[in-house]
Amino acid sequence: MILGLLGTAEAPRTQNAFTRLEALFADDMSAVNALIIERMHSPVGMIPDLAAHLVSAGGKRLRPLITLASARLAGYEGTAHIKLAATVEFIHSATLLHDDIVDHSTMRRGKPTANTLWGNSASVLVGDFLFARAFSLMVETGHLRVLGILAGASSIIAEGEVRQLAAIANLDLDVKEYMQIIEAKTAELFASAAQVSAVIAGLDDTGEQALARYGRELGLAFQLVDDALDYSGSEAKLGKAVGDDFREGKVTMPVAKAYASADAEEKTFWTDAFAKKQRSDADMAHALRLIDKHDTIKATLSQAREHAHNAQSALQIFDDCETRKALCDLCDFVVERVF
Repeated sequence: MILGLLGTAEAPRTQNAFTRLEALFADDMSAVNALIIERMHSPVGMIPDLAAHLVSAGGKRLRPLITLASARLAGYEGTAHIKLAATVEFIHSATLLHDDIVDHSTMRRGKPTANTLWGNSASVLVGDFLFARAFSLMVETGHLRVLGILAGASSIIAEGEVRQLAAIANLDLDVKEYMQIIEAKTAELFASAAQVSAVIAGLDDTGEQALARYGRELGLAFQLVDDALDYSGSEAKLGKAVGDDFREGKVTMPVAKAYASADAEEKTFWTDAFAKKQRSDADMAHALRLIDKHDTIKATLSQAREHAHNAQSALQIFDDCETRKALCDLCDFVVERVF
């Protein structure tokens, strides 16, 4: 289980690291939250109600925090980073609304999903509303390159989700292809969240690419840990059902590695299980036994740690300071987190 792999002593340290990051940017994050609430307003009552349900559900706000912290690390002194952080959160929230429909999810962060409460149609349309709000905020910054980066990221995220949908139940999905999928659907927004701060700060290409690499590597680590937690986490701490990926037919890293190491009998189980329209609790229990047998949670977390280390290395071109340390500590938090 992941708790044993991570070690009980590490969780408080990394949680404190995240708390320090939140404290460093508390004022900026308050401004971001106020802007989000302001821009969720609409005379159509269902829109702010549904959007508020998603936003108020909590979450770590990692992506807007990355934008805020990257702006400070880059030496930015204006206010556009507040709008960009809100933009990033709107894009993320919109993708969550759409993802929950595609995945038939019923729980998100411990609460019923919006599509469960309001229906799929409303969730799709409010997701579109949030995307529109995001683009309005981008335009208001007055930076054409920022618009290009975040618009491009939105397209890449959608492509990543479609690629994942096309790969449902595909046990021939290799590690390289899966990494390309999660780079698109998850890491691209992390990368853009950091890169746009470099743009508004006027950093040179070296600085801009360093921040983009930091975000991308951190996003890869984040998704790999999510993959591991889906087979080894606590439902109460995850805020969603454990095993959702398996039930939805998603071949993530723990399964891909277990299948690659499987003998003939095990391969038959995986093939039969993923050929079904629905996988049973007994299927899930056997899948967990095989994942444990081949130690693929540990292997997935090891790969996540490599990407987290790459993210930390990307920041070494910047002067040593409290913000750089906080961003490096965030990498440890992402890998060792147990929600």
